[in-house]
Amino acid sequence: MSNELADPDKVSLRPREVEFDWSQLPMHWVPNDPFATHLLNVLHLLLPEGERWFVKVFAEALPLVRDEQVAEDVRGFIGQEALHAASHQGVLDHLNTHGLDTEPYVAQVRWLFRKALGDREFTGRKAAARRDAWLIERVAGVATIEHFTAVLGDAILNAPGLDAAGTDPVMLDMLRWHGAEEVEHRAVAFDLYQHLDGRYWPRVRQMMVVAPGMALLWIQGVRFLMANDPTGKRKPRLRDAIRLPRYGLPSLFALIRSCLPYLRRDYHPSQHGSTSQAVAYLASSPAAMIADARAGR
Repeated sequence: MSNELADPDKVSLRPREVEFDWSQLPMHWVPNDPFATHLLNVLHLLLPEGERWFVKVFAEALPLVRDEQVAEDVRGFIGQEALHAASHQGVLDHLNTHGLDTEPYVAQVRWLFRKALGDREFTGRKAAARRDAWLIERVAGVATIEHFTAVLGDAILNAPGLDAAGTDPVMLDMLRWHGAEEVEHRAVAFDLYQHLDGRYWPRVRQMMVVAPGMALLWIQGVRFLMANDPTGKRKPRLRDAIRLPRYGLPSLFALIRSCLPYLRRDYHPSQHGSTSQAVAYLASSPAAMIADARAGR
């Protein structure tokens, strides 16, 4: 992975109005591997609600920003995340209309982001301060989640085994388009938190909550999808997880290890991933190229 010294490019973030046709998407779009398919399908269950929450939190935080570069990056981040949510929602709608009812699981995700992590009513003399503190706490949470989305985005850009396995090309382009934009904007949430607060221990606390929380949600999501697969109920097996690195996807150990850099006091997301690689993929992505042509770029 490149660091900022080797990868100094500063890009202007912009949303790309991509569209994807799911009409030919098979239920197991990683051929002959329901586990890998549904492991990645969890993204479609989590991200529409999660990324709408990102957008809402950052829109609330934007008036507090006093640095124009940070504000510009936040606006670009909001635009990209809104399109990510819509694109994953398209896959979710496709699964629902082809016999895989995702609502029981998605309802829990909806409650998490809209209720548990939503706005709160504060009263009393310190209501404004408590409201700002809750907002900053959620910004720190987004920054922590974005650490993992950048790790996963970098992984999907460097997973040649998915190509070799014959993964559905439309889905692979969608995942890589999204992954590339996650790498492209990997520092925005962290920089916003540093700008608004920047204390070390709150972001460490968020890692202690977010990492196990995401792991639990992912495990539950895989189990749910495999148990409700319209082609036949299945149970996740340990050997299925062990085989994931053959695609170039990170192992559970690698994901756990990825938490460690975030705990350093001098951590910055620019130290990982390659902006140049992300921009290069976005310049060659079929969906992004069509979007740019429509926009006259």
